[in-house]
Amino acid sequence: MPEVRVVDSLAEVEQAQWAALFPGEIEDYDYLTAIERSGLPGFRWRYVLAFERGELVAAAPAFLTDYPLETTLTGAGRRVAGALDRLFPGLLTLPLACIGSPCTEKALIGIAPSVEPALRGALVNALVTGFEAAARGEGCSLIGVKDMVEGDRPGWGARALGYRSIASLPIAHLDIDFPDLDRYCQRLSASARKDMRRKLRALDRVRIEVRTDVDDVMDRIMALYAETRGRADMSLEELTPAFFRGVLREMPGRALFVLYFDGADLLAANLLLQDGTTLVDKYFCMEAARGRAFNLYFLSWFTNIRLCLEGGWTRYQAGQAAYGVKLRLGSRLTRTANYFRHRNPVLNALLGLAAPLFAADPVPETAA
Repeated sequence: MPEVRVVDSLAEVEQAQWAALFPGEIEDYDYLTAIERSGLPGFRWRYVLAFERGELVAAAPAFLTDYPLETTLTGAGRRVAGALDRLFPGLLTLPLACIGSPCTEKALIGIAPSVEPALRGALVNALVTGFEAAARGEGCSLIGVKDMVEGDRPGWGARALGYRSIASLPIAHLDIDFPDLDRYCQRLSASARKDMRRKLRALDRVRIEVRTDVDDVMDRIMALYAETRGRADMSLEELTPAFFRGVLREMPGRALFVLYFDGADLLAANLLLQDGTTLVDKYFCMEAARGRAFNLYFLSWFTNIRLCLEGGWTRYQAGQAAYGVKLRLGSRLTRTANYFRHRNPVLNALLGLAAPLFAADPVPETAA
């Protein structure tokens, strides 16, 4: 059996050792370091490490937080939870220990290439079980795994460990296997092409800047972020200026902002990551009224595809949410799921019954 340790800083792991477990991962050691140093309110960071004969063979980032259950509810479920919280403050807030990160696209569980495929499921189970033991010591009653992609699910015995799954938001991606924007547009439906031609006329009225230093407009970016976050149906984390600055600092040449101006007024900001192959749209913040008038969401989509073409990047990952629009623009979707287990068997059963309230909207049948 591997030895599992849980540490509270990524600095306790050599970067080369971590990177060996996550080959090709764009949300890498540097990105996780930026998250750790960002001062996100309400979060404590953990890293789960599994060793065999002194060698690091598996690892995962994790976090601890007080989790208000209504955070990921929508509609009637959120209204009911809000009413209960007003009557019984704190009733629906549980100490959560979760493998994953509030700031990554998926659960990151890395395994050494030397581990035989047949042994990987047992190794992930050992990692999760070791994390559970550490979480109990920190008083966490709810254990979770956030945004595990569908292809990784068979690798661990979630049901055997007593975990229940709920659908999370899918991840959208577009293969950049066309030579130019004209050829891309030819792949869209006739109605989508017509709609995009109309929306892209706003390009003449918008100034676009690609930057790796945004200190002069950080206050405005944070105002746009706060407005955008306020419109979101679900939001777990609250980002800080230190997060945005830290990502740019820790990932030089691999993190950038695209800014959209109306004259001197900043209307939208888009944080992007790239690794020479993939461009990831991390956060898009927009002033609602003028942003919609200028069709900035669609302008940003085509700007990001143009950046992919210019950079020779072959995959555009557009993240979670709004997948109806993304499908219309040619994306494919990869399903993800959240897993949870409460230490109290009665509460675990009750949460299982309530699980459909926490599930994301059904993924369209065209999802990959």
